[in-house]
Parts: sequence; C-alpha cells; structure tokens
Amino acid sequence: MSVASEAPTASPNTSPTVGQASGLARRYALALLELAKEKKEIDRIAADLDRLFALWREDAAFRSFVGDPRLDAGAQRRGAFAILERVGITGEVRNLLGVLITNRRLGHLAEVISAFGALLAEQRGQQTADVATAHPLTDVQRTQLTARLVEAGYSNVKLVERVDPSLLGGLVVRIGSRLFDSSIKSKLQRMQYAMKGAA
Repeated sequence: MSVASEAPTASPNTSPTVGQASGLARRYALALLELAKEKKEIDRIAADLDRLFALWREDAAFRSFVGDPRLDAGAQRRGAFAILERVGITGEVRNLLGVLITNRRLGHLAEVISAFGALLAEQRGQQTADVATAHPLTDVQRTQLTARLVEAGYSNVKLVERVDPSLLGGLVVRIGSRLFDSSIKSKLQRMQYAMKGAA
C-alpha cells in the first residue's frame, strides 16, 4: 500500500467509531498514564511503549503470539517477558503486560498502546489522527501520511494506529470531526451500491 498514492477522500458512510479506543483499552492506558505522571516518567514510559508498538508492527511472529488465545497465562508471561528483556523494556511497561496477561487481555496490547498515545497527545495539546489500516504501516508510509496531513493543514499531529484486516487495503483516517476513507472495503461498498442503482 502506498500512502502517497492514496489521497484520503471524505466518506460519509463509515462508522464514527473507527479508530477510537475501546473503554477497556482506555482504562488500562489511563491507569498507566496516571502512574507515569505520578512517577514523573512520562517520556521514558511513552518511549518504551513506542518501542513495543514498533516491535508489534514489524514482527509478525510477535503479533501472532500476542493475539494467540490458546496460550495460557504462564506461556504468555514467559514469552512476553523474554521478549521485553531482549529489547530492554522493563518497569511499568513490563508490569502492564503482566496485568494484561493476568486478566487475559494481552490481545488488546496494541489498542492499549494506541489509547495511551491518544491520551498523551490530548494532554500535550496535539491533534490525534486515528489511522486504521489493513496491515501495519511502514516507517515510509507513516512519514508520507504525516506529510499529507501537514499539507492538508493539520500540524502537530500524533498518529494513533490500529490494524483492521476487514479494510482489505488502503486506510481510514479520522482527525477531529473529519473522516477520510480510502479503504478497499469502502470502495467495494460504493461500487456495490452503484451497481444496485444501475440495475
């Protein structure tokens, strides 16, 4: 998928909840943010979460591990903590994973990280762009998308990403009250409506 070749177009027929964190993810993220503020370690914890999210985006085996509901808590804990140790993530983020595993919520990891980013951006006065894609964005696509948003008049934007395989391809971006939908799913839906109208 090339972000540069896909100019976002506004779509009126997409759900307003696309890209927004669930209440569950937001609760975990808020608890971690409050702890980070209390310890005056917001930047370090945010950096650890960014590194963990980069690992989730770039490593298919890690994504499969996180999303595998067949693993018991012991296997999840051993695997997750070994990975965190390998990449040098400790402290509060390690504890967060422990709590997610204990509560059988490890599959929500990416959503919790995204919710943390959105909450932090909100507190820092940044605009957030909720970005849903069928596959994780690459660094190049992320840079291209940010540049396109700046061109469209959105500065100081924090991307909050999530993967939604049902989109098939393309992306859906929500920033403020604006929604841009260039997903293959929506294009197919529009084609289907057009064909029904022509019949």
